Amino acid sequence: MMTIEHILAAVGVKSTAKTPQLTRATVTAEQLAPLATRLVSEFHLPLSLLYATQESPASDFGMHAVFSHVASHGWLVVSTTVPFSKPEYPSLTPTVMAAHWYERYMQDMFGLKAVGHPDPRRLVHHENVPEGTYPLRKGFAWNTKLDHADVPYPMHHVEGEGIYEIPVGPIHAGIIEPGHFRFNVAGERIITLEGKLFFTHKGVEKLLEGKTPMEALPFIERLSGDMAAANALAFCEAVEAAAGCEVPKPAQLLRTLLVELERLTMHIHDLANMGGMGTGFSYVAASGFRIKERLMRLSMDLFGNRYWRGQILPGGAKRILSEEEKKQILTVVKEATEEMQSVLSLAMSSDAFLERLETTGVLSKAAAIAYGALGVPARASGVDIDVRRDHPYAAFRSMPDLVPQIITQTAGDVHARFTMRIEEIKTSMDIVRRLLTEKGSGGVLVPCLAQNGSGLGAVESWRGEVLVAVRLKDGKIDRCFPRDPSFCNWALFGEIGPGNIVPDFPLCNKSLNLSYSGTDM
Repeated sequence: MMTIEHILAAVGVKSTAKTPQLTRATVTAEQLAPLATRLVSEFHLPLSLLYATQESPASDFGMHAVFSHVASHGWLVVSTTVPFSKPEYPSLTPTVMAAHWYERYMQDMFGLKAVGHPDPRRLVHHENVPEGTYPLRKGFAWNTKLDHADVPYPMHHVEGEGIYEIPVGPIHAGIIEPGHFRFNVAGERIITLEGKLFFTHKGVEKLLEGKTPMEALPFIERLSGDMAAANALAFCEAVEAAAGCEVPKPAQLLRTLLVELERLTMHIHDLANMGGMGTGFSYVAASGFRIKERLMRLSMDLFGNRYWRGQILPGGAKRILSEEEKKQILTVVKEATEEMQSVLSLAMSSDAFLERLETTGVLSKAAAIAYGALGVPARASGVDIDVRRDHPYAAFRSMPDLVPQIITQTAGDVHARFTMRIEEIKTSMDIVRRLLTEKGSGGVLVPCLAQNGSGLGAVESWRGEVLVAVRLKDGKIDRCFPRDPSFCNWALFGEIGPGNIVPDFPLCNKSLNLSYSGTDM
């Protein structure tokens, strides 16, 4: 594969800055869309992130497109300027589908209009938010009290004889966050499925402004409670990239271990949720949730909380594990994974169980690539991506032999996503065993202070790639955009729903297991 420099030369763009992991280039707003199209379609550099910045209340906007260059384990960041006096630019979405939510997000939060976007409706703002409200502009105060508006949100409709609409949510009969789903159906067969989220926006991006990295860390860990370790690590990697600090090996080992333990915990939860709650096979749910509880109690025993929080810090980790703690981890994890495999073997021997999973909720490889799908949904549809290999972090960076062989499938259905999690549990168990035996010299925490600078941090969470962009100014956060993999995967509902029957929707939903909270920052 061509180097980033060769690709930039081929498209007639010069780099403006370069580090081993990150290359920057600048173009005009009119050049961005055609350049992005060539980078994605011709040179196969996926669009991984698209976000905006602003220096001061009346200054022009910066817009930054981040592309993944797997061959070099590097990133290409292409930036442009959009004038404050006329905040619009040619949309990337008509030719780069993965940009569709990013552009709607920037429209709501910064007031940047993507001219030619095929779906310019609101994304983050619900009907009560007044028009002209742009919370991430520098002139918007975090504690602003908004008037109560009533801005219509037109849902998509299908007309015809025998066509009906079924509204689901936003309030659900369970302890989950609000989300509205609109079905257009003929009988029980789904014709179209549309989701509407962002009912409980927390304003985290605004709250992070002006905070030091240590002050920001508790907000990052709580973006999505079941991804605390992965989010913390991606954020710290971004801060460390900006500061240029190197984390000692003992801390790298612990960081990697925590993210893999989090993966094991949540994959077991997912399998219990899909296999039991999604199909009615209650034995799988009851057993899986009981087994998952052991891992959550392990986190409580070791770290004082149930969600692998509080150990990953900018510059390293809070402490190292004792030999007794390592033995405890290995014992609990080994017993939990072996028992879960036994439960799953019973489920997978049931024809009735398999019938519910196979050919349900199919996501084609072409659609997965177009939408920029991440994690298990992407790999189950044949997309060969995993940050542990493509952009190594923590111990994967210094120990290439620790990087697992990436498993993919081609069916793209619920069954493929289910079995992908089974295989990834085995892979993570192997990684955990290796990490617990590995020794590292040196301390566990180094000073990591940067007055000014920017960086990216990427981690393969159990949901997929977490990507965090950070810009520091005078030692504090000027802009931080933590992108949850769910932000890229929520739109997949519109692809996997049609053609299935309504009772299959919960199973399709659980097979993606997306975070409301991580998306609605």
